[in-house]
Amino acid sequence: MAEQADGTPNAGPIAACRTQLNDAIARIDADSAAIFADWEPQIARPEFHPGARNLAFYLAARQYDLTELQSRLSVLGLSSLGRAESHLRQSLAAVSATLDGLSGLPATWPDPVAIDAGFEQIIRDQTLFFGDDTGERHTRIMVTMPTEGATDAGLAERLLEAGASCFRINCAHDGPEVWSAMIDNIRAAAAAAGRRCPVLMDVAGPKCRIESIDQPGKRLFRGDRFRLMARPDGKRSDDKHKRLPTITITFPEIVLKLQSGLQVWIDDGKIGARVVDLIDGGAVLEVTVVADKGKRLKLEKGINFPAIDLEIEHLTAADRAILPFVAAHADIIGCSFVQRPEDIRDLTAALEPHRGDRPPQPLLLKIETALAVRNLPRMIVQAGAHQPVAVMIARGDLAMEVGTERLSEVQEEILWLCEAAHIPVVWATQVLETLLKTGAPSRAEVTDAAMGQRAECIMLNKGPYILETIRFLAGILHRMDRHQFKKTARLSALTSWRGRQPL
Repeated sequence: MAEQADGTPNAGPIAACRTQLNDAIARIDADSAAIFADWEPQIARPEFHPGARNLAFYLAARQYDLTELQSRLSVLGLSSLGRAESHLRQSLAAVSATLDGLSGLPATWPDPVAIDAGFEQIIRDQTLFFGDDTGERHTRIMVTMPTEGATDAGLAERLLEAGASCFRINCAHDGPEVWSAMIDNIRAAAAAAGRRCPVLMDVAGPKCRIESIDQPGKRLFRGDRFRLMARPDGKRSDDKHKRLPTITITFPEIVLKLQSGLQVWIDDGKIGARVVDLIDGGAVLEVTVVADKGKRLKLEKGINFPAIDLEIEHLTAADRAILPFVAAHADIIGCSFVQRPEDIRDLTAALEPHRGDRPPQPLLLKIETALAVRNLPRMIVQAGAHQPVAVMIARGDLAMEVGTERLSEVQEEILWLCEAAHIPVVWATQVLETLLKTGAPSRAEVTDAAMGQRAECIMLNKGPYILETIRFLAGILHRMDRHQFKKTARLSALTSWRGRQPL
């Protein structure tokens, strides 16, 4: 850097950068104070205060375009702030102090302990939610227990030996008798291994599914039409529609919100359809996306309406019926299809009578809709104010809701937001699915699994090759730990190119 006549560095670019940075800090401080002021009275857990405060600061900062400031900082050899989610205010203070020092002014740097505190809180909650650190890798592996986990007493032990860290029970399937046997087997396997292996019980929530089909087995092709009715005995509107296949769904009130042109997705996107006509008591849909060989409509398959905010009560009657069991047995409670802060309030209120004198159980918020993404900061604070909270990026329904082309962007934003809030994340849905089902992974899903290493946990679903999949994933995560932690690339020694490289 060029020097002035007195030998001090040329302050031109430094002074300009310092002014821009300090102006940004002042604006963000004011904005974040207003955000946090709305939250603070509700926060009952002192350990959540730093994460909530940092989240408020991060949200305020991300209202501005800081890319020009980042470029100026990089030119000066300073932090570009691109990996500061968990300690953004402290990082800005550190850069400001460095600019003060370069300008010949008194400089005070933040305590390094404050910079590390966010990561340390994430690690503590990672252990709480996903089990003990075995020293093999940063990212834990969660396994969804199949029904046979209730009768095969050795399955949980084999899963742990393969590399599982914690277990998920999907409360949309089976029932209390099966769940109880699963949990007993998990506890026994964990005790034998001398490990703590948390059990997540995933409350199903209001997932919309196909409830009835009047022509089961009929294969639909692109251009075919079918009816979506609020009631199975809905009137046939006219001769033009009376022969069409007809389905109903578990939440018929949604049908009355349909409008012409809206897109609908069925069975995790295997069938895409568009509303082409509104009829008495329902709508006519035309298939726009399907495999060339067609696809059958099947009972219980999910159906998504991405253009509609489904303002449905979060807890179904079936959910409420199982809450006493969940409250008594789960280490972690999963909230599927949670969309609003009031959904969390309703769940915690419903659990309260069954909790006794125990503290509230940690909550895992499954983010599956566009509305949930928009409300995520408020939901994190609502949950974290009273109990530990983590987030699952449930990419199956989420892809249908936000659009597959936006999923890659949205999943990154969720990772950043949760790191800013000092809470752990689960990377979920269809991870290594081909390997799970066939025994051989696709190339694309290997890369996806490696990307999941930035989360605190990766969830695997059920499949005949689950043991092989756990071992395969554990190897990927172990190798990726040498190169990546969250957003930070680690410059470990490369093994692919050693020594001189003569031409």
